[in-house]
Amino acid sequence: MEKHIHGGDVYHHQGCIDFSANCNPLGTPEGIKKAIIESLEHINDYPQVGCTPLKKAIAEYENTKPDQVICGNGAAEVIFSLCRAVNPRRALVPAPTFAEYQQALYSVDCQVEFFLLNGKKRFVLEENFLQALTEEIDIIFLCNPNNPTGLLVEKPLLEKILKRCQELNILMAVDECFLDFVPSPEKYTLKEYLETYDNLFLLKAFTKRYAMAGVRLGYGLCGNKGLLRKMEGVCQPWNVSSMAQSAGLAALQEREYVEKGRQVTFQELAYLKEELAAHQLQIDIFGDPLSSIWKDRPAMPDSPAFIYDIKYAGKSCEEKISAIRTELKKKGVYALFTSALDEIAWTLNLRGNDVHCNPVIVSYLLITQDEVTYFISPEKVTPEVETYLKKQQIHCYNPP
Repeated sequence: MEKHIHGGDVYHHQGCIDFSANCNPLGTPEGIKKAIIESLEHINDYPQVGCTPLKKAIAEYENTKPDQVICGNGAAEVIFSLCRAVNPRRALVPAPTFAEYQQALYSVDCQVEFFLLNGKKRFVLEENFLQALTEEIDIIFLCNPNNPTGLLVEKPLLEKILKRCQELNILMAVDECFLDFVPSPEKYTLKEYLETYDNLFLLKAFTKRYAMAGVRLGYGLCGNKGLLRKMEGVCQPWNVSSMAQSAGLAALQEREYVEKGRQVTFQELAYLKEELAAHQLQIDIFGDPLSSIWKDRPAMPDSPAFIYDIKYAGKSCEEKISAIRTELKKKGVYALFTSALDEIAWTLNLRGNDVHCNPVIVSYLLITQDEVTYFISPEKVTPEVETYLKKQQIHCYNPP
């Protein structure tokens, strides 16, 4: 299994602007840095097992109970420990979504079924998802807002899914890590159901909210005490360091910082859309249904495009993509896209001879474990490019 499929690998890509990890644009608060430094006074001691003070502070912040909180070495560990505790035989996961759900499920030999979201409908999770819930499913993972599409699942549908999962004895795990950057998060969170639905597990993280990815601190919320005990049983006793616990306690005091980061994000999103429109870019920002700047243009991938399939598996797929990207760049086609498997990215072809690197068209890339589908502007497919792609066994066909 590929060890690192998450973004944020700045160590192997030094000097680049990292768009693969999403954190508070204000950077880490000074109060958190100070708390980490002060915690070094206790570096000779083991961390506090159980994170009791931190759980109490989280419960106060989330308006829940301390015994409904579990802490982990980042949200990723919470995901993995959840899968180890439940040990599901079969899971249902929408696609595209955050890749580490399936990575954690595969680590316990779980059979993963993918519910493919419809690109023609902007990858919105719709009520037909309810039909995919069966007695054979043990656990589902939902991300709200979804990563990487940014789309929100409306609360009435979430409530229907939760009720159906309870009827079928399915554990429903909902990742709410990005809700902090939604204008009205209270309209979407399921925290109010923790008491009445013991099959509900909510995932949260300090990483995005406080820009502290390197500290590794995440948490889960659940009303099922037995499940939380099982999760703590499959983790090592000192999974959350003293520095991380101190950082978390300090972070939860940064309410003004959190709100300022939210407002900056909203302002910058509005600015980005305005400037892209001013440069006559064709764009879709999937997380905002009001953001369709080009009202008459159908959403990707329906726009005129050639589609190329590259069928290579595993690591060789990534190597092939890298080589092809390099060659296409020499021929005037700039393709910037993620190398991580099981992710989806909306990328830009750039005009290489333009000093400002003006974006000229939005492309669409879908990478799965077995193949890559890449949509490229027809105007960029010169005879030279076409010949090269054919030599690389990249076949062209019309959009569906």
